[in-house]
Amino acid sequence: MLNNIIDDAGILAISTRLQRLSEHIRKEGFLIYKANGIHFEPKWFPVIYTLHLKSVLSVVELAAEIGYTHPSTISLLKELEKEKLIRSKPDKNDERKRLILLTRKGKTLVEQMQPVWQIIVAVTAELTATPNNIMSAITEVEEQLREKSFVERAKRYMPPKETDL
Repeated sequence: MLNNIIDDAGILAISTRLQRLSEHIRKEGFLIYKANGIHFEPKWFPVIYTLHLKSVLSVVELAAEIGYTHPSTISLLKELEKEKLIRSKPDKNDERKRLILLTRKGKTLVEQMQPVWQIIVAVTAELTATPNNIMSAITEVEEQLREKSFVERAKRYMPPKETDL
């Protein structure tokens, strides 16, 4: 395969390369679900999987669990509610809060997906079984970003007048 400009950009294009890899895996993940007779968008995975493991969460708790912003989480929840895979109910202790849970249809979908998840795990393990295991690298980079943000690190390289980020 020939390199393109983004490949040639090296580390400058890391975000683009990760997004491209993610889109590739999501697209093929969709095809794996479809081949197994399951209507499922891989972008829904973090919400469905989290609610499968933690049956009831507020929107804020769910956003924290999946590591998405509140607006991104709301957007996914609207799609999933439209598909009737989740529902919300008021929190008995705080009427302003909405609690999110899987519907019966959502729970049935999870049961159908579990064998497919095993396939996806096997394929992903095969792909990442390299000397530079990407899952380990991602974990290491995420930990470094928790310790000190990208912007904070960038400030060391910027002239003093441009540090107002």
